[in-house]
Amino acid sequence: MKIGLFFGSFNPIHTGHLIIASYMANYTELDKVWLVVSPHNPLKEATGLIHVHDRLEMAKLATEDAERITVSDVELKLPRPSYTIDTLTYLSEKYPQHEFCLIMGADNLRSIKKWKNYETLLKFYKIFVYPRPGFDLTEWTQHPSIIVTTTPQMEISATFIRNAVAGNQSVRYFVSDKVLDFIEKKGLYRKASEKK
Repeated sequence: MKIGLFFGSFNPIHTGHLIIASYMANYTELDKVWLVVSPHNPLKEATGLIHVHDRLEMAKLATEDAERITVSDVELKLPRPSYTIDTLTYLSEKYPQHEFCLIMGADNLRSIKKWKNYETLLKFYKIFVYPRPGFDLTEWTQHPSIIVTTTPQMEISATFIRNAVAGNQSVRYFVSDKVLDFIEKKGLYRKASEKK
């Protein structure tokens, strides 16, 4: 089986993530997509990152009816910081019957040369790239490991959602109903003064 790994903090998971995952699972050669919830991206600040178990639970709630999309907690079991190449190596050894591929946005591809062992990544794994506005992929279009897709673009960010929740604004339809209920019940992303 060909499995696409879609890494992210999913803080929180939103409609944009789900559209990307659904497109990759249904409109490319991938058989399934695993959403890999990362404890913390080494190239990003951890500010505003809620507990990984809450992010994991929201990802599961958002995808529980999806046939080809599942959630993976593999990076919670591996040493930190989590590096993509280490996770791929671990999964390839644990599940030799599967072929693992990466899913990433054009913005991440632009910075891939900063990643640990990026040459190994490009040598041994296919990367399915979804477009992002303002990011030119010309440099990569001829690369044998890079598959540039025509995934629909959605300008929704987790930062927008966190800020909206903190400002007491509606995020309905930006996140699934189950995720919205979870955020509201647990009081996630609220300002500290409002939680009391």
